[in-house]
This record gives sequence, C-alpha cells and structure tokens, in this order.
Amino acid sequence: MKRLLLLLLVIVALFFPQDMGAQCAMCRAVLESEGNVDAAEGVNNGIVYLMAIPYVLVGFLFYFIYRMMRPKKIG
Repeated sequence: MKRLLLLLLVIVALFFPQDMGAQCAMCRAVLESEGNVDAAEGVNNGIVYLMAIPYVLVGFLFYFIYRMMRPKKIG
C-alpha cells in the first residue's frame, strides 16, 4: 500500500510541473522586465527539467543498490 501511494505521489508531481516556480531571482528580474511571458515560461520549464534529472538518476541508483544489498528469498 505504501509503494502504491508513493508511486501515485511521484506520478502526480511529474504531471504538474507548472505549479513549481524554479526561477532564480536574477532570471526572474530580467524576464519580468522584458514582459515576454513565453520566454519566462520556457526558462522556468528548462530549470525544472534540469533540476529533476539528477534526482531521478540518483533515485534509480539508490533503488538498484537497495535491490543488490537486500538478501534474496529462498523458496
């Protein structure tokens, strides 16, 4: 049950990245002064994707290490 809940939480977080604001203060100030909303959204999405990839890779690494270290079931 816990695995299902965790999986559901991860899926929901991945499908709603527009709710996250990941711009640094300098990027936000430059993009807001230009008034180009499309460019600001593009930069924001790029930052979110660049931020998420290392976390996903490290998560997979820890998962595989966990599977290797767990004792095998006999039977």
